[in-house]
Amino acid sequence: MPSREPSPLNRYLAHLEKGELAYQFSAEAGRAVFYPRLLCPFTGSANLEWRISKGAGTVHATTVVHPAQGTPFNVALIDCDEGFRLMSRVEGIDPMQVKIGQRVRFRVHRPGGDDPPCPVFIPAEAV
Repeated sequence: MPSREPSPLNRYLAHLEKGELAYQFSAEAGRAVFYPRLLCPFTGSANLEWRISKGAGTVHATTVVHPAQGTPFNVALIDCDEGFRLMSRVEGIDPMQVKIGQRVRFRVHRPGGDDPPCPVFIPAEAV
């Protein structure tokens, strides 16, 4: 019989819709797990619990993309304080001013249409 539990991706997106950055935690590994999945990548266990991030993090790496059309934007790897890393972008600042080690805060970007919400970050000092 199929599970009635929503997929990890749908559960993650539902949290984003509520303005929350959710991640999973593996008690067996004692580590945060991100991107949402069915099994822990460290132990293979299906015992993953959902937690909500406080939304604070640090820029681990950043680059600026210069598209042929449109304005430049950054792509950044963010280390969240709970112990997981995600690819995102830092908004509210010139892309060239985003720096490694910079503290940032989570917010939800809602592109509209059929596109799902996604996590982005703003400089912590802008909060």
